[in-house]
Amino acid sequence: QVQLVESGGGLVQAGGSLRLSCTASGIFYSMNDMGWYRQAPGKQRELVAVTSGSGTNYADSVRGRFTISRDNAKNTVTLQMSSLKPEDTALYYCNARIRTTGLAYYVDYWGEGTQVTVSS
Repeated sequence: QVQLVESGGGLVQAGGSLRLSCTASGIFYSMNDMGWYRQAPGKQRELVAVTSGSGTNYADSVRGRFTISRDNAKNTVTLQMSSLKPEDTALYYCNARIRTTGLAYYVDYWGEGTQVTVSS
């Protein structure tokens, strides 16, 4: 069974930094995109950053402040967040598109979410 396990997050003052990590565990055939989404109270879940074989993509609101990186050998994706703002406060979810053995297509998997709170 495939699981995404997140770590990091917490409470930080505006202008500070946090680091989120996510590791995919279990047995699977291959993994395509890995990324981070976030959802603030009363708002829809939105893409923060994603990395794939074709490169990386960031939301306009975080470009230049957040950096996504990936370690394929460890099945891990990391989000380094700097110059944090109160509007970055949200529940951050790890996402990975994974193809398990026996399937001919990729399926989206999600972590349980980790809270990031930025105080002003």
